[in-house]
Amino acid sequence: MSFTHNVHNGTSQPSLRLSEVRSTLRDLQAENILRVLPGLYVGGFLLIAGAGKLQNPSPAGISAVILFLLPIVIWVLRQPNYLTAAWGLVLGFLVVDLLIVVWGGIHAAICLLTLPVGLATLFVSVGGGALTATACSLWLYASATSIPDPGLRVTALVGVWSVVGLIWLTRHPFSMAMEWYHFSYERNRYLLEQARDSRVHLKQTLKDLEEANLQLTRLNNLAQGLRHVAEEARRMKEQFVANVSHELRTPLNMIVGFSEMIMRSPDIYDGDLPPGLLADLDVIHRNSQHLSRLIDDVLDLSQVEAEQVALTKERVTLQEVVSAAVVAVRPLFDSKGLSLEAEIPDDLPKVLCDPTRIRQVVLNLLSNAGRFTARGGVHIRAWREKNDLLVSVADTGPGIPAEDMDKLFQPFQQVDGSIRRRYGGTGLGLCISKRFIELHGGKIWVESEEGVGTTFFFRIPVAPSTLVSSGGFLHSLNPSWEYLQRTRPSAAPKPVARPRFLVLETGYALRRLLSRYMNGVEIASVSSLQEAIQELSDVPARALLVNDMSVGEALRHLEETGGLPYGTPAITCSVPGVHEAAGGLGVSDYLVKPISRDKLLTALDRLRPEGKTVLIVDDEPEALRLFRRMLVSSGRGYRILKATDGQQGMRILREQGADVILLDLIMPRMNGFRFLADKSQDQELRDIPVIVISARDPTGQPIVSSALAVTRGGGLSVPQLLACIDSLSRVLSTAGQGDGPVLTEAPSDQPAYG
Repeated sequence: MSFTHNVHNGTSQPSLRLSEVRSTLRDLQAENILRVLPGLYVGGFLLIAGAGKLQNPSPAGISAVILFLLPIVIWVLRQPNYLTAAWGLVLGFLVVDLLIVVWGGIHAAICLLTLPVGLATLFVSVGGGALTATACSLWLYASATSIPDPGLRVTALVGVWSVVGLIWLTRHPFSMAMEWYHFSYERNRYLLEQARDSRVHLKQTLKDLEEANLQLTRLNNLAQGLRHVAEEARRMKEQFVANVSHELRTPLNMIVGFSEMIMRSPDIYDGDLPPGLLADLDVIHRNSQHLSRLIDDVLDLSQVEAEQVALTKERVTLQEVVSAAVVAVRPLFDSKGLSLEAEIPDDLPKVLCDPTRIRQVVLNLLSNAGRFTARGGVHIRAWREKNDLLVSVADTGPGIPAEDMDKLFQPFQQVDGSIRRRYGGTGLGLCISKRFIELHGGKIWVESEEGVGTTFFFRIPVAPSTLVSSGGFLHSLNPSWEYLQRTRPSAAPKPVARPRFLVLETGYALRRLLSRYMNGVEIASVSSLQEAIQELSDVPARALLVNDMSVGEALRHLEETGGLPYGTPAITCSVPGVHEAAGGLGVSDYLVKPISRDKLLTALDRLRPEGKTVLIVDDEPEALRLFRRMLVSSGRGYRILKATDGQQGMRILREQGADVILLDLIMPRMNGFRFLADKSQDQELRDIPVIVISARDPTGQPIVSSALAVTRGGGLSVPQLLACIDSLSRVLSTAGQGDGPVLTEAPSDQPAYG
């Protein structure tokens, strides 16, 4: 057996290790040969002591002299040449044995030939021992005449070779052990060197890590600063979008309102209006509506990019959505002499989606196809593939070049400038459509060939329905049923258990937020705390959500009731909607600009005022004139009073009175909030209904609730309390950095509506 592993480089290098092992064995043999020398003296004395009993004492004496001189010779020869000393020892023993056998006539001494053979095997080598045994064997064969006893010669021969074999069997594992020793020694020494080198490298690595950690800390501090800058930029973007919405919608309200008034009721102006003027006003009205849609598209795009787009999902048939879009776009096709065919099977399943958004996508695809198609027509088709519904809109237009395909779904991108001038459009429709489809978990793509036409495809998943019986989860249990262990897996499809939330509110603001922004949940609503407790006892829910303008008061009612099921959490917040904002301000209604005449008259119809006097309080003269024209053109005989700020409005209200007040909130000197506060303190004026007319939607603000409270039936344990603190602090500290109220015109002591 040989060992070929090199501890230094992992390659084969046996010669170096064998030489080291042989050198070690030579050292051990040199030490052990000295231990034989005292035995030589003992043998010499024994020969001298036994010489008197022999007939011829001379061989014994000469042999004794040889044994006495042999240690001196070995001692002298050991230093310059060990092998010479070893062979001298072997030959000395042979001479002594042969003298005793041949000269002394003691034939039994041939058995002592095992001594020189053993010494040669031990102190020279196994080969040397075999050579000595061979020489002894030849001598025994040649001495058949002098030693006639064949049994004695055979015994001596067996003893000689047995000694060689036994010593070889003993020496071989010893040599192996020596090789193992040297291998382990060298390997451990190499590992020790590696450990020292690794320690040096480790110290250097630790130093590098310390430096890297320092740099990482600096980069982290820089990233924190950049994150704060990004949060501030996001907040400024939200504020900018809100301000732009206000600044654009206010003058747009004037344009749309006045142009609509002039076209619908030209008789309120003195004299007949020329047809050319009415035609120009129609162009103004049509383009202002286009501008209004563009503003809505931009705001929708900003909401989509911020992942705040509102989705109101419900189960509808795709045929209803497509049919509504086809009806809306058919005049465009009829005016251009194009065909519009729809292939929608009646057996398509209902899909869980926001029908308004999907209809907007279909309408956008059909409108684009109609605008870009000059001859032929458009074919819209729908079909089902597995758990998806697919819709395709194919036209016979000019097609789209392959190099321009990537531009289609980018905002404000069109194929080229000439298309924009020829066909119109803003380049936002496909981008918004793509976002809407992706928000539904679907995909939209296009296939086109120049000169043949273009086909747009989109797919949306058919969401599984999870229905909960209104009779409670215990109504179908029978205590007399027998339980049987199922012996095979159920083949029935597993229902998808959506999280269920129970909403307690008088309006619909929180419910609308949940249905739009939380996908895959089930929402049930109640209007009173008693109904909520009864509903929770019938059908469990993940949490009870309470929307109340006074969070503390709502929490106190929950604690006083004490009927919240054990383990059911209740989360209380204040999310104002349009009606909630009206209630929070103490007004009767809240209208968001632009306000059409029908919307204004509908709000007045809901109030049913006793008289016909309407006070309009707004700092913009155009708005005063617009709302006056709307009321006058209704033919209801309204008496109109106008005020340009809150102070003038209060003075007119006290002097002339009013049955209804139209109030803008943002005005110089006395704004709408102060006007409402002063009005509520006057016993004679406090009951006059007020309709707020504002350019800002309270439901579209970044901050929707100023407080949040949590309670739980049965209380909170220490782990639950700590987990709530940890989770809420992480969410609020991360989401709330840099956030602030976007609307800053309102006083600090008033709600930020308006």
